[in-house]
Amino acid sequence: MKKNYTSDNQEPILKINNLKVYFDTDEGLIKAVDGVDLKMIKGTTLGLVGESGCGKSITCLSILRLIPSPPGIIADGEIIYKGKNLVELSEKDMEAIRGNDISMIFQEPMTSLNPVFTIGDQIKEVIMLHQKKTSIEAKELTIHILDKVGIPSPEIRINDYPHQMSGGMKQRVMIAMALTCNPEILIADEPATALDVTIQAQILDLMQSLQDESGMSILMVTHDLGVVASIASHVAIMYASKIVEYGSVEEIFENPRHPYTLGLFTSIPIIGEKKEDLYVIPGNVPNPLAFPKGCKFWPRCLFATKICKVLEPSLEEIKQDHKAACHFSKSIDKYIWKEKIKNA
Repeated sequence: MKKNYTSDNQEPILKINNLKVYFDTDEGLIKAVDGVDLKMIKGTTLGLVGESGCGKSITCLSILRLIPSPPGIIADGEIIYKGKNLVELSEKDMEAIRGNDISMIFQEPMTSLNPVFTIGDQIKEVIMLHQKKTSIEAKELTIHILDKVGIPSPEIRINDYPHQMSGGMKQRVMIAMALTCNPEILIADEPATALDVTIQAQILDLMQSLQDESGMSILMVTHDLGVVASIASHVAIMYASKIVEYGSVEEIFENPRHPYTLGLFTSIPIIGEKKEDLYVIPGNVPNPLAFPKGCKFWPRCLFATKICKVLEPSLEEIKQDHKAACHFSKSIDKYIWKEKIKNA
């Protein structure tokens, strides 16, 4: 069962302040992440939601300092973990944290595993690196963790290569690899996107049971608001390099206040509603080389006015534990939004 805490009253295990990640390309400067603030509470799950190209994965990779440089650079901001700013740590210090204190399940398990090594060897490498175990001890621990994540006959499957496993099994291997050192923070970058619905449910149930058992914190990156509703306590909505809304799952789902969040909710099919009633947010996420002036969402927004085109709104508190970055966040709600759609 997901844990619900008011994040304002809890000391975060990880806090991101004004994170800016830029890429210097031949076409120009790409501001992939531009002033992101986030915090994670121990033992809970934070959902990070948005369309492709909004900066979610770059935010996650930045936490582990895995941004390729060049062309990428963390231009500004802090990533505070246990009183340390990860941005300022040496590469050697970061190597001690990656996979040990903070682990990550990467997108696409089909391509994240090395095809020329057995899954056992790949997991053993993590254990021997961080826990200083012998090869025999690492093998025993690998079998144990594979059994824990639901791999049948782990003492046999430990010798399999990635191509010998299904997508769901590969994802379980990725989870096993991430959990070998009992991390305090698990970053899951769309861990179930490429899997069928049944396997998705199994993977999410597995992650939640492991969280309940170990007390780790999870940063869940996803497109699926249904996933967020089932496992997260808080959710951050990201659009075009910025967090545009943040709050508890209950508050955001019941009382969304940013037009982008409202658009995402209205785009979800509901049993019993006609197909033609399904709303589609017009346009696409803007090119990061040519973000519009003012609010980055205004070209797609039903509420946009002159001020939206010239002045970018900041993330302002609507009520305790609920913030939104919209000039009209205190005056619009889902009922006004539905009327606006009808009259559009």
